[in-house]
Amino acid sequence: MGDWLYLIIGIVVLGGALVAGLLTSGRRRRGAPGTGTDVIAPAPAERAAEAAAEAEPEATGGAPTTTLERPEGTASRLVRLRQRLAGSQGGLGRGLLALLSRDRLDEDTWEAIEDTLLTADVGVAPTTELVTNLRNRLRVDGKEAGDPRSVLRDELLRLVDPDMDRRLQVSGADGKPGVVLVVGVNGTGKTTTVGKLARILVAEDRSVVLGAADTFRAAAVDQLATWGERVGVEVVRGPEGSDPASVAFQAVQEATERGIDTVLVDTAGRLQNKAGLMDELGKVKRVIEKQAPVTEVLLVLDATTGQNGLVQARVFAEIVDVTGIVLTKLDGSAKGGIVVAVQRQLGVPVKLVGLGEGPDDLAPFDAGAFVDALLG
Repeated sequence: MGDWLYLIIGIVVLGGALVAGLLTSGRRRRGAPGTGTDVIAPAPAERAAEAAAEAEPEATGGAPTTTLERPEGTASRLVRLRQRLAGSQGGLGRGLLALLSRDRLDEDTWEAIEDTLLTADVGVAPTTELVTNLRNRLRVDGKEAGDPRSVLRDELLRLVDPDMDRRLQVSGADGKPGVVLVVGVNGTGKTTTVGKLARILVAEDRSVVLGAADTFRAAAVDQLATWGERVGVEVVRGPEGSDPASVAFQAVQEATERGIDTVLVDTAGRLQNKAGLMDELGKVKRVIEKQAPVTEVLLVLDATTGQNGLVQARVFAEIVDVTGIVLTKLDGSAKGGIVVAVQRQLGVPVKLVGLGEGPDDLAPFDAGAFVDALLG
């Protein structure tokens, strides 16, 4: 009797293990042999349940079901962010307009204008250029130059440079995915930017894979996985401390095999050892390009860090071929001049701006809208 009892218990335990294995197989599948990476994705059954719950909520019988979030479209996001930018950045424009509207533009006034621009992180050379142009137009040309607000808008727009190509290169060629490498110092909002950018692309009906190549920070990997789950995109990750290049390679390989439109690769941003960072990012880029060209390198900067942010920008520009800037936390009082300074320093455009903590608080940068917001 005892032998039969043990046999029955063994069958029950084995059956339970098999069921558990089947349930978890839809959540995690192994990467390529030898890479140590995993592809994390919602199980197919769960996706079907989510779709059914969205189509017919009553079909779930009242039980709560996790549903994928619907990211905000680009048009509505732009409208909302422009309104917020106008409310938060108007201090600089109002200050300049108040000075330019004085009855007499003496040397003290021009010095005050210079101080205002420098405080807003516009930078010395752009400030000198702007003040020179304003003086010529307002003091020399007089009333023929037009009203101070129009003149100021023209000159600010010239500084921000509306002719820069700010399109995101997120598409590949010859059946390859577009590959976006996202770099920057830890703490600037780099991983969050990757997640928010994924939401933008999903809202545009593009398929996306995320590569969690910041393998030295477990929190960053987990954070990226959460972003992926929210919008239903796959995240390729490896063990903590694993080779970032192998994770990036697996992400691009996964995307290529499945015909995915875009791969977003989050990278480490440790500046303690510049040589180590250079080697690491260089290796990641080289390994990726064994499969597909990197179509965009976005540098994420915290707009509130001012000159420190410019130092960081120069370091990364020496390491990788930066093609665009993402400015986060641009809702700081009057620091909008950093847009001008960083573009002048690197010779590449600001392509995206982040203005808040919300999941859809990231939008394409528009020079005209930005200057209008500065002027309030």
